Amino acid sequence: MKIVFATGNSGKLREASEILGKGFELVTPAQMGITDDVPETGLTLKANSIIKAEHIWNSCKCACFADDTGLEVAALGGEPGVHTARYAGEDKDFNRNMDKVLGELSRLRAECSMAEALGVTMNRYSRRARFRSVITLILDGEKYFFEGTLEGCIAYGKSGNGGFGYDPVFIPDEYPGKTLADITEEEKNAISHRGKALRAMAAFLNNM
Repeated sequence: MKIVFATGNSGKLREASEILGKGFELVTPAQMGITDDVPETGLTLKANSIIKAEHIWNSCKCACFADDTGLEVAALGGEPGVHTARYAGEDKDFNRNMDKVLGELSRLRAECSMAEALGVTMNRYSRRARFRSVITLILDGEKYFFEGTLEGCIAYGKSGNGGFGYDPVFIPDEYPGKTLADITEEEKNAISHRGKALRAMAAFLNNM
């Protein structure tokens, strides 16, 4: 079965191909002649994944899927969320994005310490966070949804040379004391939020 994956990222394409297996041929929008950018104007990860998948479907009426992923930090009310890539600006600079997350958490920590010094207890400070991926699959015009999460916490500083995005500041529960940038690509793929969503979709497709 040929499926269009709404990505131009070769790493994501390779990961999805390995998870779906030999019965599926994944192609990119560019390979189908679809090269225009799609504004991600949704207010949720699911909404953005729908926008991207519908764009592919409306362009070629082919089986297709799209994912949207966000970092959700508990103390920041779920932010960056849908703003994950642009948290510190439209240039998508992930060093600045990470610095902003670390800065916001440091500010909250200072506020909580000050409140406690005054005898006031504040419960909102936490470094708990999660990555969440939502996939929208369109087959014959029908939409199907799959989700995967990776639970963990935000480190106090950047660590590691691997990965991308927020990986240097995210410590997964499966590897205490190590960020996603400290572990191998194989270790990361085995626990990743996107991998979990892809495996759920693969199970669905293989049982149709």
